[in-house]
Formats: sequence, structure tokens, C-alpha cells
Amino acid sequence: MNYPLRNIVFEKIKQFGNITDHDLMNSLSKDNIITLEDDLNKILLDLEIYGLIQVNWITKDKKRIEIVNQNKG
Repeated sequence: MNYPLRNIVFEKIKQFGNITDHDLMNSLSKDNIITLEDDLNKILLDLEIYGLIQVNWITKDKKRIEIVNQNKG
């Protein structure tokens, strides 16, 4: 059974708690999941719109991705 790439990416982020986009790409490639940076950015945008993750810029070329705490007020 093949899972959508969005679900795989979200599970990876949940596994680490917070991760940079470069580390996420490396982790996916270790699992033989090859994706383009543009595709990953679209998935991250979708997950952020759904309220599942938060993406913050660390440097000009690096982003920090973290899980949103669902238990807030």
C-alpha cells in the first residue's frame, strides 16, 4: 500500500518533533523517497495551512519545521 507523500512527510516531522528542511530531505532520501524541493515546499505549505506544522525561517536558505501543539486552549 502506498501512502501519500504528504502523510509520509508529516510522520517524519512527528518522529523528530522539529527538524530543518535539509535534514527532512536527507531523512526522506535515506528511505528511498526522492522528492524535489519545490514539491516538499508545497507539502509543507499544505500541512501548515491545515494547522499541523509551523515553518519558520532560520537563515536565508534554511527552514525549521515543527509540530503544532494541538492541546492549546
